[in-house]
Amino acid sequence: MKLKPLLLPILITSLSFTACGGDDNNYSSSNQPLEKPKPPVTTPQFDGELLEAGANGNVSEFGGATRLKKERTQAMRESLSDKTVKHVILFIGDGTSDSEITAARNYAEGAAGYFKGLDVLPFTGSYTTYSLNKDGEVDYVTDSAASATAWASGIKTYNNALGLDIRGNHHATLLELAKKAGFATGNVTTTELQDATPAALVSHISARKCYGPNETTKRCPESALENGGLGSITEQLLTTRADVTLGGGKKTFYEVAKAGPFKDKTLLERAKLENYRIVEDLNSLKAVDSANQNQPLLGLFADGNLPVIWSGPVTQLNGHKKGAESCRDNSAFSVQTPRLAQMTEKAIELLSNNEKGFFLQVESGSIDKRNHAADPCGQIGETVQLDEAIQVALKFAKEHGETLIVVTGDHAHTSQIIPINGDSPGQTAALKTKDGVAMAINYGTAPEGSSQHHTGAQVRIAAYGPRAANVSGLLDQTDLFFIIRDALGIQQNVSR
Repeated sequence: MKLKPLLLPILITSLSFTACGGDDNNYSSSNQPLEKPKPPVTTPQFDGELLEAGANGNVSEFGGATRLKKERTQAMRESLSDKTVKHVILFIGDGTSDSEITAARNYAEGAAGYFKGLDVLPFTGSYTTYSLNKDGEVDYVTDSAASATAWASGIKTYNNALGLDIRGNHHATLLELAKKAGFATGNVTTTELQDATPAALVSHISARKCYGPNETTKRCPESALENGGLGSITEQLLTTRADVTLGGGKKTFYEVAKAGPFKDKTLLERAKLENYRIVEDLNSLKAVDSANQNQPLLGLFADGNLPVIWSGPVTQLNGHKKGAESCRDNSAFSVQTPRLAQMTEKAIELLSNNEKGFFLQVESGSIDKRNHAADPCGQIGETVQLDEAIQVALKFAKEHGETLIVVTGDHAHTSQIIPINGDSPGQTAALKTKDGVAMAINYGTAPEGSSQHHTGAQVRIAAYGPRAANVSGLLDQTDLFFIIRDALGIQQNVSR
């Protein structure tokens, strides 16, 4: 199906960092910019415009709240390009839909403000995220495994599954196909590397919690190496061998292989024997100047998920009526823990050394996790991290015109903005926004103290660069697989 580009306003968010928890690594106003990525030999320009999405004036005056700066028809026409794509950078905000984006924008930029990454992409649409049950019936609320499998492999599947369809058949992932076609590949996240979104690119397994050999023997015996399977998620990650892999989940690498050529060795020992370069802090990451199949880069920056950058008030019943608070820096976030933008910039720098190009997925994963925990500041701060990383990628894309950037979420989530004086049966808190007023955030999909649930709404998707017009109108999550595969000129059969 050939999609017509729609002239839709960009609403995907890009959070600024001056509003809460002052940090030396802020990207829209930083005094300490990151090192510039090394450009490839040729740097064709892309003439597509980024949008300036802030309000035009005093929002209380006629026309003041409008965001349209000028007639966009010609600019959008000039942004249309079907030329060859050399690099694809896919950004995933886990559990990030319009509610999360709007709350984050209101807090960090104010109601009339805009994000300089998330809000400036010229093509935008929405996609459906439903999954399937094993009998083929629709499940209207997906989990992160089924949703990631949809864009990573182009197939609907059941919640909990990675890289498999409902019949158990394996389907090749974008990362596997890109690597086979000669592209450099990268997988970056703020969560455990074994978590569903990054794992969907590198594994094929029936249960997303089969992180290491121990759980795989219990939960996914058909995949266990001792039973002739592909192994746990971590073992498959090492086998898939992306050029750059950065995130958390170090504790699983201390598990011992039960079969195969590395039997009785830890997975970390296996990685070293297979010549992975392993880094565990920001300084070590900055020192890396190459990553390829001869020596892939494996960054393990936390035993579990990386700490979030912000913390704040605890939500509770009628918590929003107890006064508005500001978010603050999370003391658990070490100066040696890389921010998502720093991991993204290093990944781009290293992958762009490949003459053919690269495919890179970048996830801000704890937007979802702090949503589950009903933690508004944690959630908003991780949306800020997503925007920081997008700003880095947009700078690269403006200088290297064969770059397609796509930004989306994997599913909708629970957080809502509610009236500041309203009543709610959910957990709430009030935050003081950049506008200087209180914003009430509500979490009401599970009882207080329980993990909040995903929701089933469609999710925003936006793009910039060649072939970005395919990201417009209403799509399904599976469309993203084919958009990226075809943009890179990969025509292999999807099935493994």
